[in-house]
Amino acid sequence: MQPFARVTILGLGLIGSSIARGIRQHMPSVRVTGYDADPAVRETAVAIELCDDVADSAGTSVIDADLVILCVPVGAMGAVAAEFAADLPADAIVSDVGSSKLSVIEAVREALPNATFIPAHPVAGTENSGPTAGFASLFHHRWCIVTPPEGSDPLAVERVSEFWRRLGANVELMEPGHHDRVLAVTSHLPHLIAYTIVGTASDLEEVTQSEVIKYSAGGFRDFTRIAASDPTMWRDVFLSNREAVLDMLQRFTEDLTALQRAIRWGKGDELFELFTRTRAIRRSIIDQGQDDARPDFGRSHE
Repeated sequence: MQPFARVTILGLGLIGSSIARGIRQHMPSVRVTGYDADPAVRETAVAIELCDDVADSAGTSVIDADLVILCVPVGAMGAVAAEFAADLPADAIVSDVGSSKLSVIEAVREALPNATFIPAHPVAGTENSGPTAGFASLFHHRWCIVTPPEGSDPLAVERVSEFWRRLGANVELMEPGHHDRVLAVTSHLPHLIAYTIVGTASDLEEVTQSEVIKYSAGGFRDFTRIAASDPTMWRDVFLSNREAVLDMLQRFTEDLTALQRAIRWGKGDELFELFTRTRAIRRSIIDQGQDDARPDFGRSHE
């Protein structure tokens, strides 16, 4: 038996459209309704037959839903939830896919004080966006972190967890505040560093734009992939998870200063020890199936 029969997806970008495609592949009997605030996105969703129905308003989209998933930037979660509050069925479960949790829980609770809200975060994505960017296998063998607030209904938590397992994800339960600290170092800080490095490269007058592009076959290329992520989404992530991000950024700054000192004073042993330790972390990520060990990260050069 499917955990849900009627799912509404609000926000039809990469994640929302991938959920819709995943449902169609793995749970074909589930009816999917989609909504996006952008009329052009709704038009595209209709044209590519992304959902069974595409609603013209947030309220209309949730009328008969038993699962409602917020797939909008975290800064918009509360406002979008308020749009459909009056039409949400009393027994529906609301979830989300946001990369920060404490601020989202606060915003959604304010908008939907009586709703059952079970937040989740699929740790998957690409630098692409929009309804045509999604694909059904995006969540296969990736982690989805479910972060139920204290006192959540265990049955509702299990239903949301099973939904993500049906989409091919590995599910982990985590306390919301702990999630925000973990993601600050594993996702948010790396994005901040990537945005900074690419921005610095573009600002250097002695490095022409053609040289930056020409020699980007090295590590810089991989930073540009991260730095191409959706600007609205990542602006909201940094602002919504600011305390954890600033905490991790301070720790990183201290470590960077120590590395600078080691280079300045020729402390090769310190550099070798650090690089050996970080290499082992990379290998463990590959061993757990979270990345590709093939040459050049499995990129095709045909």
